[in-house]
Amino acid sequence: MILLACFIGIPLYYIVVNTFKTQGQMVTSPLAPPTELFLGNFQEVLTDPRMYRSFANTLYVTALSVVLQLVVGALAAFAMIMRTSRLNLLIGNILLIGFIVPGQSTLIPLYRTLVGFKLVNDLNGLVVMYMGGAIFCYFLIQGYMRTLPFEVIEAARLDGAGPFRIFWHIALPLIKPILVTVGVFQTMWVWNDFLIPTVFISSPDKRTVVLQVYNAVSEFTTDWPMFMTVSVVALIPMVIFFVFTQRHIVSGLLAGSVKG
Repeated sequence: MILLACFIGIPLYYIVVNTFKTQGQMVTSPLAPPTELFLGNFQEVLTDPRMYRSFANTLYVTALSVVLQLVVGALAAFAMIMRTSRLNLLIGNILLIGFIVPGQSTLIPLYRTLVGFKLVNDLNGLVVMYMGGAIFCYFLIQGYMRTLPFEVIEAARLDGAGPFRIFWHIALPLIKPILVTVGVFQTMWVWNDFLIPTVFISSPDKRTVVLQVYNAVSEFTTDWPMFMTVSVVALIPMVIFFVFTQRHIVSGLLAGSVKG
């Protein structure tokens, strides 16, 4: 695993060391450490207002999308667990089909649909597209909910609690570990996604961070140290986010692996 990690880390090393070089230094010695600390690339990137605008766009889309995915996925999972019927079984199979169909195969009809609702080239349109990730949330949360002590829920029912009160005051606190886990997965997906913003966003002022990185590649000439610096700046928030939340990925999944 250490050897594999080192092999995978070579491209990351290549990118990071060249952010501290000029174009000429990178061409002459692309893998060598920089002879002197050149911070001009970072200064230019961090003083560019387009980067801050793209970060704000990405933060808005990511936060709203992930919250809506968790809410819809948790409510759907709770409803399917609480009432077993043929209709719910049919709905579950339909959701499974929607989950396994590749998103790339539906881009054209989705684009035409969003054109009809005037959501193309709109950040809210991206949120609508990412709402499809609620199906992934639904499946993980449903599996976790099956391990909950239903005696507590039955006791609340006998005390006269309605379904929304049971969900909010009993089920929701019990499923917090899997909510955090799914939230981490979906946050990294939405933040780093390239395909959907590329297809549905065209205005420069509505670009996400990933599109800003792609925009750094010119048609004829490219300042590669600058491109790599933009890539590193775009990666920093997700690296920090993953470092502080990685323990929740394992703990949340393991917490629902054993009943009781």
